[in-house]
Amino acid sequence: MTGQARPITLVGTPVLHQPCRPVEEFDAALAELVADMFASMYEADGVGLAANQIGVDLRVFVYDCPDEDGVHQKGVVVNPTLELPDLDHRHLDDSEEGCLSVPGPHASVARPDQATCHGFDTTGAPVTVVGTGLLARCLQHETDHLNGKLYIDRISKRARKRVLKELEELMAEAAASASSES
Repeated sequence: MTGQARPITLVGTPVLHQPCRPVEEFDAALAELVADMFASMYEADGVGLAANQIGVDLRVFVYDCPDEDGVHQKGVVVNPTLELPDLDHRHLDDSEEGCLSVPGPHASVARPDQATCHGFDTTGAPVTVVGTGLLARCLQHETDHLNGKLYIDRISKRARKRVLKELEELMAEAAASASSES
């Protein structure tokens, strides 16, 4: 099924800042949503996308990104639960992170370098995704979205202020550019 790209929901939109509802129907509408999510993610050059990033209040995310070995992983997780290594075995990766809903700026976010996500596919069959490297970051980032959190909620107030100021400047430039073209 080929999906239709939908507009990406931006920071400040209420659906991004509240926990999403669990999926209860594993039907054609869910399959269509997932196809649209992949199309939207690819159109926006992303590696992961949560349903609320296209305005849909459901616990679903898609991903297409490499793990730490460079092996590309692609899939969907419905109603995810995240499992992180216990503190004795946890190693933090303090890499730069960005977000399609906060287009442009990036910031360092410390996250465990391994993550396991349990959930379901679009038919309701159980899935488990074990992630390392970028995939581990993606699993955590997208699950955060479904819990109403953005990466900017995990950084210091000063860094958050800088990211939002940079976003505001980029949006103003884009608006000025668009109005000068018309």
